[in-house]
Amino acid sequence: MQMHITISAYRAMLAHGGNGAPLEVCGLLFGTADQILEARPAANVHSAPATHFELDPAALIAAHRAARGGGPQLLGHYHSHPSGRPEPSAIDRAASAGDGRIWAIIAADAVALWRDTADGFEPLCYRLTSG
Repeated sequence: MQMHITISAYRAMLAHGGNGAPLEVCGLLFGTADQILEARPAANVHSAPATHFELDPAALIAAHRAARGGGPQLLGHYHSHPSGRPEPSAIDRAASAGDGRIWAIIAADAVALWRDTADGFEPLCYRLTSG
């Protein structure tokens, strides 16, 4: 399955990742089954943000409530690897829930998409769209 990412969501992830370095940043991804329409920053509340991320639980709860109320669908999240590659790290694999959510990982000037499956992370192809 090929995903589509709006140019504005893509640029928002890259900007957040670049502005947050050298710490890891994170945020939420909203859209439809095959399109990421919005990348919304969330606080990284992990006690070691240089090497880990933890989404602010309040932002996550608010996103789920909004989706239940007819708001945009929560597809997954993004986070950065300021000194790594845009692929799941050992820490990411340990945190995997196998729930089918999308993980966007930012490193340098690249964004890679991954589906968190019961069998591990699967890479997703994507195309940028005007929105």
